[in-house]
Amino acid sequence: MSDWTADRSVAGKRNPWSIVAVISIATFMVVLDTSIANVALAHIAGALAVSYDESTWVITSFLVANAVIIPLSSWLANVIGRKRYYMLSVALFTGSSLLCGMAPNLTCLVIARVLQGIGGGGLAPVEQSMLVDSFPPEKRGIAFAAYGVVVITGPILGPTLGGWITDNFSWHWVFLINVPIGLLSLSLVSLFVEEPESLQRQTKDRHKNGIAMDYVGFAFVALWLGCMEIALDRGQRDDWFASSTITICAVIAVLSFAAMIPWELMRRDPIVDVALFKRRNFAISSALMFVMGVIIFGSTQFIPQLLQEVMFYTATSAGLAMTSGGIATIVMMPLVGVLADRVDSRYLIAFGLVLEILAFWDMTHLSTQLAFYDAGLARMIQAAGLPFLFVPITKIAYVGLPPEVNSQASALMNVARNLGGTIGISTVQSMLVQNEQVHQARLVSELNPLNATYAAALKQMTSAYHGIGAGAGRAALHTLYQSVLRQSAMLSYLQIFAVMMIMVICTLPLLLIMQKANPDKAHEDPG
Repeated sequence: MSDWTADRSVAGKRNPWSIVAVISIATFMVVLDTSIANVALAHIAGALAVSYDESTWVITSFLVANAVIIPLSSWLANVIGRKRYYMLSVALFTGSSLLCGMAPNLTCLVIARVLQGIGGGGLAPVEQSMLVDSFPPEKRGIAFAAYGVVVITGPILGPTLGGWITDNFSWHWVFLINVPIGLLSLSLVSLFVEEPESLQRQTKDRHKNGIAMDYVGFAFVALWLGCMEIALDRGQRDDWFASSTITICAVIAVLSFAAMIPWELMRRDPIVDVALFKRRNFAISSALMFVMGVIIFGSTQFIPQLLQEVMFYTATSAGLAMTSGGIATIVMMPLVGVLADRVDSRYLIAFGLVLEILAFWDMTHLSTQLAFYDAGLARMIQAAGLPFLFVPITKIAYVGLPPEVNSQASALMNVARNLGGTIGISTVQSMLVQNEQVHQARLVSELNPLNATYAAALKQMTSAYHGIGAGAGRAALHTLYQSVLRQSAMLSYLQIFAVMMIMVICTLPLLLIMQKANPDKAHEDPG
């Protein structure tokens, strides 16, 4: 039978459903903040009298701090106490959000964002471990579904809400909005979430035996994730390896990762339990969660970008087109939660992957004649598949894991999703720029006087501008060139959709080597 026991539940004697909504509030605040600030960068740059490129450190600093703290959250929760660490993280995130909103210059804002990333990074892993400990295996599907609504819809709604706040108020409120939410979260957590006696004993035992932190392992993890985050986030802006900073960061990240694995495997109490990846289901689930991160964050980044760059939507309108995806996710999530406790997780994941493949295939047929309805429908199909990935992947990842490693497993799953998001966004942006240049060169090569179609189009456009006199020819050339830029951008986006589709297709074979999630044999090692 399963090793799960109710004595690890954070709900105490109350119904465990009482704490699902409580612990979801803070995560919604954090995942929303991950994407909400993106649309306000231009306003921040103008208000603080810095360049747009300098303002992007507002995003980079948060992502670096967030990435570094996630794998450490399990160790910190075990040492400090899970509830205490959780509340400290919420308090730090809330306080630093206030500092962000009041920042007088870019330096203060970046420092506050680092604190915000440290506070927010540990929340999701701790919450997921709370859910795993509070619900038996046969009921985790619906619990993860309820929690997943927050995790998935946050990044989707972020650009919409950020655009609306920035357009109607000021960029300060992008951060200040977190303050009342954070205070509400702290109040509810203190009232409803308990620290189980079994975990209190574990924390006391750690202190009795002496707290020995793996400083070397911490350094390797921090250098690996921090330098990699900087390289990926800044790479496209700084021309990748043409920049000495990017090159140094990339080298440090690779060397740190290579050194971290053998070091952590030899430790009795490692910062990152690399040995978990020896378990088949956990390793495959992490890979699938990585792909899901690419899908969620990559598509959330470049679909609104497509609508604004090619279709000339405002930030708010582009966000509204994405709202259909949030609706689809919210509608499908309860259904998936019920199915996850009754249907083999591998089948649900396969169905979700197929939906993503069909969605990206449909997107490869979009054009510059794209209507608002078409954009919303394409996003809806794509978002409808996400619950079929998040819930069963999260559930099947814990098959074969003893309860005492739930916190570590939650942290590593979040690392995988965030890495997927970071690498996905970076890769998409690089491919877009490079492909646009290629398509532009090909299209321009056809624009010469010997091309009858080009000559006729130019003559027709010149005639349309005859009212402005001698400048008609230049105006016609300008219009034609703008059309070329738009077409080359659209072709580049279509290639990205095709690459995403192929990536998802390549993950399907992984399901063939996964083991079924069997609650009655949950503690058996599937490796």
